[in-house]
Amino acid sequence: MPKQLKMTFTCSVCGQTHQELPAIVYEAPYYYYNLSEQERIELAVLTHDFCIIQYSDQTDRFIRVVLNQKIIGSEETLQYGVWVSLSEKSYNDYAAHFKSPDYIASYFGYLSNQLPGYESTLSIKTTVETAINNNRPEIFPHDDQMDDPFVRDYYEGITREEAERRIHAAYGMEIK
Repeated sequence: MPKQLKMTFTCSVCGQTHQELPAIVYEAPYYYYNLSEQERIELAVLTHDFCIIQYSDQTDRFIRVVLNQKIIGSEETLQYGVWVSLSEKSYNDYAAHFKSPDYIASYFGYLSNQLPGYESTLSIKTTVETAINNNRPEIFPHDDQMDDPFVRDYYEGITREEAERRIHAAYGMEIK
């Protein structure tokens, strides 16, 4: 088994010291970041787990999820805290059962963040799988999109060096 290289970092959210790769976390969907400050006030509602953007002609609904990227030759994964868009029906179902610890469901969603290292990851088709004990749902890109570099890397894995480059791109953090 390959030796696991450990790193130490202090989490900016919980303040605790951890010995694993930090997750790349997005506080909002890409589309929220594209709104002006005034539009965020007038059109959007953002919490830690939900986001709704109400335009004059449509409503976009997002939930926060987890994506685990395999690292080749390692038991570690690079974890992303990302957002997916859901249909109104799926969003309402998820919201209605959000605090139900044993509720299991699957939804279709579109990845709604731009991940480092790729030209575009917006609108990648995913399956959203809820998790028990109120853990965040995990997403799985559809494997019929293997011509997309992100989807191919998801299924084939990335190197540890690539994971470190992505963390550096996201946070400016050097991994030792």
